[in-house]
Amino acid sequence: MRQFIHSVSRPFICIAIVVIFLSSCSSRKFSKNNKQIEKAANKANNNSYKSYNTLSYIDEFKAVAIEEMNAYGIPASITLAQGILESGSGNSDLAKYANNHFGIKCTSDWKGKNYFRDDDQKNDCFRVYKDARESFKDHSEFLKRKRYSFLFQLDKNDYKSWAQGLKTAGYATNPKYPDLLISTIEKYQLYQYDQSESEKQKIAREDRVFTEINQNIPQEKKKFTPVETPPVGAKPILADGTYTVVKGDTLYNIAKRFNLTVDELKMLNSMATDAIKLGQILKVK
Repeated sequence: MRQFIHSVSRPFICIAIVVIFLSSCSSRKFSKNNKQIEKAANKANNNSYKSYNTLSYIDEFKAVAIEEMNAYGIPASITLAQGILESGSGNSDLAKYANNHFGIKCTSDWKGKNYFRDDDQKNDCFRVYKDARESFKDHSEFLKRKRYSFLFQLDKNDYKSWAQGLKTAGYATNPKYPDLLISTIEKYQLYQYDQSESEKQKIAREDRVFTEINQNIPQEKKKFTPVETPPVGAKPILADGTYTVVKGDTLYNIAKRFNLTVDELKMLNSMATDAIKLGQILKVK
């Protein structure tokens, strides 16, 4: 009996070793990529990064925030407050090495370089920008979609309604996010950079922005949905429309990867719970 148990468990041990090996290889790949990005950033900055405090960060980026406000109507105070909160006033690794001040992730149409760090998942993919200005402009593009469209009807100096509206639209999961934005704006008097506009100017801006939002709608999934970083050892969908569960999978990320809802995936597989197990074969179409 002891010999039988030993022989049965050996394949499982082998599988575990393979999974650990693949995981190690994958981690090395992401680490190597990040080191290349960091090396290039160090070279571009002569190994001497500009260290910001919040006041110097505001002074550095207020001009581009105002420029984006005048183009699209996003209050400069909101953009600056988000940059302060999300980049640690420009001192996070993502801001220093990737020039990414708003935590914008890679999407399927992203053609630039990538920087990996743990976020919603391990080794999430983030965009690398050539400079911080490009990051601020991409932040405006990120907001120009259907779910945020109602915000562009607000006055461009109405930072309080924008702060509440971002939470309503699902920009952040933290219920105190509007309070954090507003307190940052008022602490540093960021509202001084917001500008009013005439009714005629507002109508012209809204017409332009809503035209762009409507043009984006058919492409929103491609333009704005972060790419999935497949778990180590993930196998492609088979010809018969099935997928084999690997370590790191959850029902949620499998459903997302194959453009299904969790309920649709459960229905396809006659599942009563969200529980899945290693090696399980799931129908995904």
